[in-house]
Amino acid sequence: MSKKRIILTGDRPTGPLHLGHYVGSLQNRIALQDSCTQFVMIADAQALTDNAHDPMKVRDSVLQVALDYLAVGICPEKSTLFIQSQLPELPEMTLYYLNLVTWNRLKHNPTVKQEINQKGFKDNIPAGFMIYPVSQAADITAFKADLVPVGEDQRPMIEQTNEIVRHFNRIYKTDVLVEAEALIPKMARLPGIDGQAKMSKSMGNCIYLKDSSEEIAKKVKGMLSDPGHLRVEDPGNVEASSVFTYLDVFDQDLAALEEMKAHYRRGGLGDSIVKKRLNEVLQDFLAPIRKRREEFAKDPETVMRILLEGSKKAQQTTARTLEEMKKAMCLNYF
Repeated sequence: MSKKRIILTGDRPTGPLHLGHYVGSLQNRIALQDSCTQFVMIADAQALTDNAHDPMKVRDSVLQVALDYLAVGICPEKSTLFIQSQLPELPEMTLYYLNLVTWNRLKHNPTVKQEINQKGFKDNIPAGFMIYPVSQAADITAFKADLVPVGEDQRPMIEQTNEIVRHFNRIYKTDVLVEAEALIPKMARLPGIDGQAKMSKSMGNCIYLKDSSEEIAKKVKGMLSDPGHLRVEDPGNVEASSVFTYLDVFDQDLAALEEMKAHYRRGGLGDSIVKKRLNEVLQDFLAPIRKRREEFAKDPETVMRILLEGSKKAQQTTARTLEEMKKAMCLNYF
Protein backbone atom coordinates (compact mmCIF):
# COMPACT_ATOMS: atom_id res chain seq x y z
CA MET A 1 0.00 0.00 0.00
CA SER A 2 1.48 3.36 -1.05
CA LYS A 3 2.13 5.96 1.62
CA LYS A 4 -0.11 9.02 1.64
CA ARG A 5 1.56 12.24 0.51
CA ILE A 6 1.88 14.91 3.18
CA ILE A 7 0.58 18.42 2.52
CA LEU A 8 1.38 21.60 4.44
CA THR A 9 -0.67 24.61 3.48
CA GLY A 10 -2.19 27.66 5.15
CA ASP A 11 -2.98 31.36 5.21
CA ARG A 12 -1.95 34.49 7.05
CA PRO A 13 -4.75 35.70 9.35
CA THR A 14 -5.03 39.33 8.29
CA GLY A 15 -8.76 39.26 7.53
CA PRO A 16 -11.39 36.92 6.09
CA LEU A 17 -10.62 34.87 2.97
CA HIS A 18 -11.82 35.74 -0.53
CA LEU A 19 -12.48 34.11 -3.89
CA GLY A 20 -8.81 34.44 -4.80
CA HIS A 21 -7.94 32.19 -1.87
CA TYR A 22 -10.57 29.70 -2.98
CA VAL A 23 -9.27 29.49 -6.55
CA GLY A 24 -5.61 29.59 -5.55
CA SER A 25 -5.60 27.01 -2.77
CA LEU A 26 -8.83 26.20 -0.91
CA GLN A 27 -10.38 24.09 -3.66
CA ASN A 28 -7.18 22.05 -3.90
CA ARG A 29 -7.21 21.44 -0.15
CA ILE A 30 -10.80 20.23 -0.27
CA ALA A 31 -10.03 17.90 -3.18
CA LEU A 32 -6.87 16.44 -1.59
CA GLN A 33 -7.91 15.99 2.03
CA ASP A 34 -9.28 12.49 1.38
CA SER A 35 -6.21 11.16 -0.41
CA CYS A 36 -3.41 12.97 1.49
CA THR A 37 -2.35 13.66 5.06
CA GLN A 38 -3.03 17.39 5.23
CA PHE A 39 -1.93 20.01 7.76
CA VAL A 40 -3.60 23.42 7.40
CA MET A 41 -1.84 26.26 9.22
CA ILE A 42 -3.18 29.62 10.31
CA ALA A 43 0.10 31.53 10.08
CA ASP A 44 -0.37 34.12 12.82
CA ALA A 45 3.36 34.43 13.59
CA GLN A 46 4.07 35.14 9.94
CA ALA A 47 1.22 37.68 9.84
CA LEU A 48 2.99 39.61 12.60
CA THR A 49 6.04 40.19 10.37
CA ASP A 50 4.19 43.16 8.86
CA ASN A 51 1.40 43.59 11.43
CA ALA A 52 3.36 43.69 14.71
CA HIS A 53 1.78 47.08 15.47
CA ASP A 54 -1.74 45.61 15.30
CA PRO A 55 -1.77 42.23 17.11
CA MET A 56 -5.53 42.28 17.68
CA LYS A 57 -6.08 42.35 13.91
CA VAL A 58 -4.13 39.10 13.67
CA ARG A 59 -5.76 37.55 16.74
CA ASP A 60 -9.31 38.36 15.62
CA SER A 61 -8.59 37.11 12.10
CA VAL A 62 -7.59 33.65 13.35
CA LEU A 63 -11.24 32.85 14.03
CA GLN A 64 -12.34 34.45 10.75
CA VAL A 65 -9.96 32.28 8.73
CA ALA A 66 -11.01 29.15 10.64
CA LEU A 67 -14.66 29.91 9.90
CA ASP A 68 -13.85 30.23 6.20
CA TYR A 69 -11.99 26.90 6.24
CA LEU A 70 -14.92 25.08 7.81
CA ALA A 71 -17.47 26.82 5.61
CA VAL A 72 -15.87 25.78 2.33
CA GLY A 73 -15.57 22.16 3.44
CA ILE A 74 -12.15 21.67 5.00
CA CYS A 75 -12.98 18.97 7.52
CA PRO A 76 -11.20 18.69 10.92
CA GLU A 77 -11.62 14.91 10.77
CA LYS A 78 -9.65 14.82 7.50
CA SER A 79 -7.30 17.81 7.81
CA THR A 80 -5.37 18.98 10.88
CA LEU A 81 -6.13 22.68 11.46
CA PHE A 82 -3.63 24.46 13.71
CA ILE A 83 -2.24 27.84 14.77
CA GLN A 84 1.40 28.49 13.86
CA SER A 85 2.41 30.31 17.05
CA GLN A 86 1.33 27.38 19.22
CA LEU A 87 4.13 25.18 17.87
CA PRO A 88 7.42 26.34 19.52
CA GLU A 89 9.43 23.92 17.39
CA LEU A 90 8.89 26.10 14.33
CA PRO A 91 10.85 29.19 15.49
CA GLU A 92 13.60 26.94 16.86
CA MET A 93 13.94 25.25 13.47
CA THR A 94 13.95 28.67 11.81
CA LEU A 95 16.91 29.69 13.99
CA TYR A 96 18.93 26.65 12.89
CA TYR A 97 18.06 27.17 9.22
CA LEU A 98 19.20 30.80 9.32
CA ASN A 99 22.76 29.53 9.61
CA LEU A 100 22.35 27.80 6.24
CA VAL A 101 21.06 30.81 4.28
CA THR A 102 22.95 33.92 3.23
CA TRP A 103 21.49 37.39 3.61
CA ASN A 104 22.19 37.98 -0.06
CA ARG A 105 20.07 34.94 -1.00
CA LEU A 106 17.17 36.26 1.05
CA LYS A 107 17.38 39.71 -0.54
CA HIS A 108 17.16 38.23 -4.01
CA ASN A 109 14.24 35.90 -3.41
CA PRO A 110 11.75 37.07 -6.12
CA THR A 111 8.70 36.61 -3.90
CA VAL A 112 10.23 38.64 -1.08
CA LYS A 113 11.31 41.43 -3.46
CA GLN A 114 7.82 41.60 -4.96
CA GLU A 115 6.08 41.75 -1.59
CA ILE A 116 8.49 44.38 -0.26
CA ASN A 117 7.47 46.60 -3.20
CA GLN A 118 3.77 45.85 -2.71
CA LYS A 119 3.90 46.73 0.98
CA GLY A 120 5.95 49.88 0.43
CA PHE A 121 8.55 49.10 3.10
CA LYS A 122 11.36 50.97 1.27
CA ASP A 123 14.24 51.08 3.80
CA ASN A 124 12.08 50.06 6.77
CA ILE A 125 11.89 46.33 6.13
CA PRO A 126 11.27 44.34 9.33
CA ALA A 127 13.98 41.71 9.78
CA GLY A 128 11.27 39.18 10.56
CA PHE A 129 9.77 39.84 7.15
CA MET A 130 13.09 39.36 5.38
CA ILE A 131 13.58 35.94 6.91
CA TYR A 132 10.07 34.63 6.39
CA PRO A 133 11.18 32.32 3.54
CA VAL A 134 13.27 30.56 6.20
CA SER A 135 10.33 30.48 8.59
CA GLN A 136 8.21 29.04 5.80
CA ALA A 137 10.86 26.39 5.19
CA ALA A 138 10.59 25.44 8.86
CA ASP A 139 6.81 25.15 8.56
CA ILE A 140 7.06 22.85 5.55
CA THR A 141 9.91 20.66 6.72
CA ALA A 142 8.61 20.28 10.26
CA PHE A 143 5.81 18.16 8.83
CA LYS A 144 8.05 16.55 6.19
CA ALA A 145 5.55 17.83 3.66
CA ASP A 146 6.27 16.69 0.13
CA LEU A 147 3.41 18.62 -1.49
CA VAL A 148 2.66 22.32 -0.94
CA PRO A 149 -0.29 23.96 -2.76
CA VAL A 150 0.80 27.51 -3.67
CA GLY A 151 0.28 30.13 -6.34
CA GLU A 152 2.86 30.57 -9.08
CA ASP A 153 4.24 33.65 -7.30
CA GLN A 154 5.17 31.43 -4.32
CA ARG A 155 7.23 28.92 -6.31
CA PRO A 156 10.54 30.65 -5.33
CA MET A 157 9.67 30.01 -1.68
CA ILE A 158 9.45 26.28 -2.31
CA GLU A 159 12.72 26.38 -4.24
CA GLN A 160 14.43 28.08 -1.29
CA THR A 161 12.93 25.53 1.10
CA ASN A 162 14.43 22.72 -0.96
CA GLU A 163 17.81 24.47 -0.98
CA ILE A 164 17.72 24.48 2.82
CA VAL A 165 16.71 20.81 2.88
CA ARG A 166 19.65 19.85 0.67
CA HIS A 167 22.12 21.97 2.67
CA PHE A 168 20.93 20.55 5.99
CA ASN A 169 21.01 16.93 4.86
CA ARG A 170 24.44 17.35 3.26
CA ILE A 171 26.09 19.23 6.14
CA TYR A 172 24.71 16.98 8.87
CA LYS A 173 24.98 13.77 6.82
CA THR A 174 21.34 12.79 7.26
CA ASP A 175 18.13 12.25 5.35
CA VAL A 176 15.87 13.70 8.05
CA LEU A 177 14.40 16.42 5.85
CA VAL A 178 12.49 15.87 2.61
CA GLU A 179 12.11 18.11 -0.42
CA ALA A 180 8.71 19.52 -1.28
CA GLU A 181 6.89 19.86 -4.57
CA ALA A 182 4.90 22.98 -5.38
CA LEU A 183 1.33 22.20 -6.43
CA ILE A 184 0.29 25.05 -8.75
CA PRO A 185 -3.43 25.18 -9.62
CA LYS A 186 -4.50 25.64 -13.25
CA MET A 187 -5.96 29.04 -12.33
CA ALA A 188 -3.26 30.13 -9.93
CA ARG A 189 -4.44 33.71 -9.53
CA LEU A 190 -7.81 35.42 -9.72
CA PRO A 191 -7.68 39.09 -10.72
CA GLY A 192 -9.14 41.73 -8.48
CA ILE A 193 -12.56 43.20 -9.25
CA ASP A 194 -10.72 46.38 -10.29
CA GLY A 195 -8.80 44.51 -12.99
CA GLN A 196 -5.55 44.40 -11.02
CA ALA A 197 -3.50 41.25 -11.54
CA LYS A 198 -4.21 39.92 -8.06
CA MET A 199 -7.14 39.91 -5.68
CA SER A 200 -5.73 41.29 -2.44
CA LYS A 201 -7.14 42.33 0.93
CA SER A 202 -4.67 45.20 1.14
CA MET A 203 -5.81 46.52 -2.25
CA GLY A 204 -9.51 46.33 -1.33
CA ASN A 205 -10.45 44.59 -4.58
CA CYS A 206 -11.90 41.36 -3.17
CA ILE A 207 -15.12 39.42 -3.08
CA TYR A 208 -15.03 37.71 0.30
CA LEU A 209 -16.42 34.26 0.96
CA LYS A 210 -18.58 35.78 3.71
CA ASP A 211 -19.96 38.70 1.64
CA SER A 212 -23.71 39.23 1.75
CA SER A 213 -25.79 38.89 -1.41
CA GLU A 214 -26.05 42.69 -1.52
CA GLU A 215 -22.30 43.14 -1.25
CA ILE A 216 -21.69 40.60 -4.00
CA ALA A 217 -24.16 42.30 -6.34
CA LYS A 218 -22.60 45.71 -5.69
CA LYS A 219 -19.06 44.47 -6.29
CA VAL A 220 -19.97 42.62 -9.49
CA LYS A 221 -21.77 45.70 -10.81
CA GLY A 222 -18.59 47.74 -10.32
CA MET A 223 -16.24 45.20 -11.89
CA LEU A 224 -13.92 46.17 -14.73
CA SER A 225 -15.05 44.89 -18.12
CA ASP A 226 -13.45 45.42 -21.54
CA PRO A 227 -12.47 49.13 -21.50
CA GLY A 228 -12.77 49.25 -25.29
CA HIS A 229 -16.37 48.05 -25.28
CA LEU A 230 -17.99 51.46 -25.20
CA ARG A 231 -21.30 50.71 -26.96
CA VAL A 232 -23.50 47.63 -26.82
CA GLU A 233 -23.27 47.13 -30.59
CA ASP A 234 -19.45 47.19 -30.58
CA PRO A 235 -17.53 43.90 -30.68
CA GLY A 236 -16.04 43.16 -27.28
CA ASN A 237 -12.77 41.58 -26.18
CA VAL A 238 -13.56 38.67 -23.86
CA GLU A 239 -9.93 38.34 -22.76
CA ALA A 240 -9.86 41.98 -21.58
CA SER A 241 -12.86 41.55 -19.29
CA SER A 242 -12.39 40.41 -15.68
CA VAL A 243 -16.07 39.48 -15.68
CA PHE A 244 -15.46 36.73 -18.21
CA THR A 245 -12.38 35.58 -16.28
CA TYR A 246 -14.61 34.96 -13.26
CA LEU A 247 -17.24 33.23 -15.39
CA ASP A 248 -14.56 30.91 -16.77
CA VAL A 249 -13.82 29.81 -13.21
CA PHE A 250 -17.27 29.64 -11.63
CA ASP A 251 -19.91 29.18 -14.38
CA GLN A 252 -20.78 25.49 -14.71
CA ASP A 253 -22.94 25.97 -17.84
CA LEU A 254 -20.07 25.87 -20.33
CA ALA A 255 -22.25 25.76 -23.45
CA ALA A 256 -24.18 28.88 -22.43
CA LEU A 257 -20.92 30.62 -21.48
CA GLU A 258 -19.37 29.91 -24.90
CA GLU A 259 -22.49 31.25 -26.58
CA MET A 260 -22.30 34.42 -24.46
CA LYS A 261 -18.62 34.88 -25.38
CA ALA A 262 -19.39 34.54 -29.10
CA HIS A 263 -22.20 37.10 -28.79
CA TYR A 264 -19.92 39.51 -26.94
CA ARG A 265 -17.19 39.17 -29.56
CA ARG A 266 -19.49 39.91 -32.50
CA GLY A 267 -21.21 42.79 -30.70
CA GLY A 268 -24.72 43.39 -29.48
CA LEU A 269 -24.25 42.16 -25.90
CA GLY A 270 -24.02 44.73 -23.11
CA ASP A 271 -21.67 44.40 -20.15
CA SER A 272 -24.63 44.70 -17.78
CA ILE A 273 -26.03 41.40 -19.12
CA VAL A 274 -22.68 39.66 -18.62
CA LYS A 275 -22.42 41.04 -15.08
CA LYS A 276 -25.98 39.92 -14.37
CA ARG A 277 -24.96 36.38 -15.28
CA LEU A 278 -21.84 36.55 -13.10
CA ASN A 279 -23.87 37.84 -10.16
CA GLU A 280 -26.26 34.89 -10.50
CA VAL A 281 -23.36 32.42 -10.66
CA LEU A 282 -21.54 33.87 -7.64
CA GLN A 283 -24.73 34.14 -5.59
CA ASP A 284 -25.40 30.43 -6.19
CA PHE A 285 -21.81 29.51 -5.35
CA LEU A 286 -21.38 31.62 -2.21
CA ALA A 287 -24.84 31.29 -0.62
CA PRO A 288 -24.27 27.78 0.86
CA ILE A 289 -20.76 28.75 2.01
CA ARG A 290 -22.13 31.84 3.74
CA LYS A 291 -24.91 29.79 5.38
CA ARG A 292 -22.45 27.21 6.76
CA ARG A 293 -20.17 30.00 7.97
CA GLU A 294 -23.01 31.65 9.86
CA GLU A 295 -23.81 28.34 11.57
CA PHE A 296 -20.21 27.79 12.68
CA ALA A 297 -19.97 31.43 13.84
CA LYS A 298 -22.76 30.80 16.36
CA ASP A 299 -20.36 28.60 18.37
CA PRO A 300 -16.88 30.19 18.29
CA GLU A 301 -15.77 28.17 21.33
CA THR A 302 -16.15 24.95 19.36
CA VAL A 303 -14.20 26.41 16.45
CA MET A 304 -11.35 27.44 18.75
CA ARG A 305 -11.42 24.00 20.37
CA ILE A 306 -10.92 22.47 16.92
CA LEU A 307 -7.84 24.68 16.51
CA LEU A 308 -6.57 23.74 19.99
CA GLU A 309 -6.87 20.02 19.33
CA GLY A 310 -5.36 20.43 15.89
CA SER A 311 -2.43 22.39 17.32
CA LYS A 312 -1.74 19.66 19.87
CA LYS A 313 -1.80 17.01 17.15
CA ALA A 314 0.41 19.08 14.85
CA GLN A 315 2.94 19.65 17.63
CA GLN A 316 3.41 15.92 18.07
CA THR A 317 4.66 15.81 14.50
CA THR A 318 6.91 18.87 14.71
CA ALA A 319 8.43 17.67 17.99
CA ARG A 320 9.48 14.39 16.37
CA THR A 321 11.07 16.17 13.42
CA LEU A 322 12.96 18.61 15.66
CA GLU A 323 14.24 15.74 17.82
CA GLU A 324 15.60 14.02 14.70
CA MET A 325 17.18 17.27 13.51
CA LYS A 326 18.90 17.96 16.83
CA LYS A 327 20.28 14.44 16.90
CA ALA A 328 21.78 14.98 13.43
CA MET A 329 23.18 18.35 14.58
CA CYS A 330 24.76 16.80 17.72
CA LEU A 331 22.49 18.88 19.97
CA ASN A 332 20.98 15.88 21.74
CA TYR A 333 22.78 16.38 25.05
CA PHE A 334 20.37 14.70 27.41
